[in-house]
Amino acid sequence: MSSLKILRGKIARQILKNLTAQNDSCHIKTNNVVNNLSRCLATQTAPALKNNVLTSLYGDIEVGNETLPEFVFRDFELWPDMPCVTCGASGRSYEYGMMRLMIERCANALAGHLKMASGERIGLILPNIPEFVVLIHGAMRAGLVVTFANPLYTPDEVRRQFMDCNVKAIATIEMFMPVALEVSKALKDYKGTIWVGGEDDKTKGVYGLRSLLMADHEADLPTVNADDVCLIPYSSGTTGLPKGVMLTHKNLVSNLKQVQVAKFMKYDGEKGKGDCILTVPPFFHIYGFNGILNYNLVLGYHIVSIPKFTPDDYIKCLVEYKPTTLFVVPSLLAFLATHPAVKKEYLQSIETIMVGAAPTTDSMLEKFLLKCEKTKEQIKLLQGYGMTESSPVTLLTPYIYPYDKIGSVGQLVPSTQARIVSLATGEALGPHESGELWLKGPQVMKGYWNNEKATKETVDSDGWLHTGDVAFYDKDHYFFIVDRTKELIKVKGNQVSPTEIESIIMEQPEVADVAVVGMPDALAGEVPKAFVVLKPNHKLTEKQVYDIVANKLTKYKHLEGGVAFLDAIPRNAAGKIMRNELKVLGRKK
Repeated sequence: MSSLKILRGKIARQILKNLTAQNDSCHIKTNNVVNNLSRCLATQTAPALKNNVLTSLYGDIEVGNETLPEFVFRDFELWPDMPCVTCGASGRSYEYGMMRLMIERCANALAGHLKMASGERIGLILPNIPEFVVLIHGAMRAGLVVTFANPLYTPDEVRRQFMDCNVKAIATIEMFMPVALEVSKALKDYKGTIWVGGEDDKTKGVYGLRSLLMADHEADLPTVNADDVCLIPYSSGTTGLPKGVMLTHKNLVSNLKQVQVAKFMKYDGEKGKGDCILTVPPFFHIYGFNGILNYNLVLGYHIVSIPKFTPDDYIKCLVEYKPTTLFVVPSLLAFLATHPAVKKEYLQSIETIMVGAAPTTDSMLEKFLLKCEKTKEQIKLLQGYGMTESSPVTLLTPYIYPYDKIGSVGQLVPSTQARIVSLATGEALGPHESGELWLKGPQVMKGYWNNEKATKETVDSDGWLHTGDVAFYDKDHYFFIVDRTKELIKVKGNQVSPTEIESIIMEQPEVADVAVVGMPDALAGEVPKAFVVLKPNHKLTEKQVYDIVANKLTKYKHLEGGVAFLDAIPRNAAGKIMRNELKVLGRKK
């Protein structure tokens, strides 16, 4: 970073510090001045483009060689008595010092008692509970590779993922023990099931987490390399069935460093402020795990979450813990803005709202602000963009940014490059021209697990991640997502693969062809809709097709957009489904 850019950053921070020291009557004026300054600096520091390749305005991070546990734990001793993670439903909570001790004991138990070797895979079927932190970081400390599944998955969905990943052990809670035990029968060289909240059952190969931690097992923990894969979440990528995304310690740590530069933070990177964070997005999603959980653990904040969203539990957390920051998806922001049980007095502590997993709108923010009777100056709305394949964050709005940029997913985080590539010619485009977003940086995945073909289709030989999203950027390097070229459907921030649903419907002997698309929905963002072609002289009802999918897949993948029967699925000359035509047709039916 140039000395001029560093000086500008210092000036901006000093002005912000001086101005915000004034009384409340100056609050709106202060923020206007700072936002004007922010806009000015963004314009002045935007470098000239070389071959229409954008480089982050915020310089580079030092990538380093820390493992994820090393990086996340390194400052825990500075606030050992501060609350770490709390279950907002039950009140169960651990302080930072206790959490670190439990993680270390968990690592020793996995390596010493369960005899799990470095590089072996462990599967988690867990909701957002404090013990999620113990198990995932304990496993990584032991040199294991973690894959996590949505607890609402059917046994078939979990089995497919865990068999593909060659899982050797599963950790879960009582509610999902039947699924874990059923899936374990299909796993080769299986070493045991860890029961959070339960006791040992040697006849079934079950280990209670409490007994594992209390026994104080010892093991020679392996030396872990930062380039080692430590996490394999599953993503549909730009198309097709879910694939294992190989993320290394270096990928995940780099991304944490990228989003914790001063420009993106309320306290200019200062840690241990004791803020309270209320979050619902699942830790078994890369946004929830690295973008929320690890991000706030590094900062020493108090993380409050609930294992399952209910209006009563969420409102109880607002009242009891008075969070300063909310991490939400658009459907949750809509709940806060419109639900009659959410009173304005419950929202007075909130200073920041971070929206992830899917974009939100300025109108929804306006509804929220109207509800809590606050202004845009009093509550910061932050948005970002990312993929499982990028650990996940690549674009993020600064903590202070001009209000005419609301709707943007932000600017490139440090050490990240971008290109907007023409869908017609393949050339890199300039400002205000829409094309496919390509990204490059140390947070980009190592590749797809056991799928070299899909890896080459997504990350090219020069290291560019082809996102499948259509976007453009403005003169200040703020990016705006326009559309998706990829087939993925986003239901309340959850990824839904049309191919997965289509393959289930195609198994039916009555079906000749099928296509599934996402239809707009006010609360969910999108919902899947199936278009079915029946074989001659065969019959199926809409309810039968709906039930076929509902019996195989988790609820957010159900055909809530409906089922329509066609004479033929529209396809182009290459045989590819013309999904945009189906979306138009779906709105008419």
